Amino acid sequence: MVDDAHPLPDKDGEIRHVDFGGQALDGVRYEDVTFVRCDLSEVTTSGAFFSGCTFVDCRFNASTHTSTAFTGCTFRGGNFFDTTFTGCKLVGSTFLRCEYGLVTIAGGDWSFVTLAGADLRKAQITGVRMREADLTGAQMQEAVLQGVDLSGAALARVDLTGADLRGSDVGTLDPLSAHLARAVIDPAQAVVLAEAMGLVVVG
Repeated sequence: MVDDAHPLPDKDGEIRHVDFGGQALDGVRYEDVTFVRCDLSEVTTSGAFFSGCTFVDCRFNASTHTSTAFTGCTFRGGNFFDTTFTGCKLVGSTFLRCEYGLVTIAGGDWSFVTLAGADLRKAQITGVRMREADLTGAQMQEAVLQGVDLSGAALARVDLTGADLRGSDVGTLDPLSAHLARAVIDPAQAVVLAEAMGLVVVG
């Protein structure tokens, strides 16, 4: 069910070419709906619920999402420039061929999310749970990843050049596979990475 003020899917479960025009989509619920080339730029959501939805070539530029769930969703060809997620739940969602740029993620649960190969340069990611997320080959140069739970995350070939990793779980980070030049880490992380390289750390 969807609030009458917002578009309903057609008989094929699709919503196509809708300009949401910066609407406040507070508390809306969409399940198993496909959004095709919709413009959600400058939209705000709070307590909204999207489950099993697919977003094809949709724009989320400058949108703000607070305590919203996008669980088990697929985003294909989306644009997330200057998008902010605060306390959101994206467990099991997949991002394919998306553009980001200055995306901000603060808190929330992004476990099992697929962001393989994503260009997340200069992203701000803090206090987020990203357990078993797939960040294989992600471009995260100069990104901030502080206090991020990356337990079990796939981090092969991730580029963290100049990134700030302080307070994040780097237990699955292979320093011989990842790019870590000029990355900022804390002493505890230094020990973990040294041991991952086969070094013996003596106090």
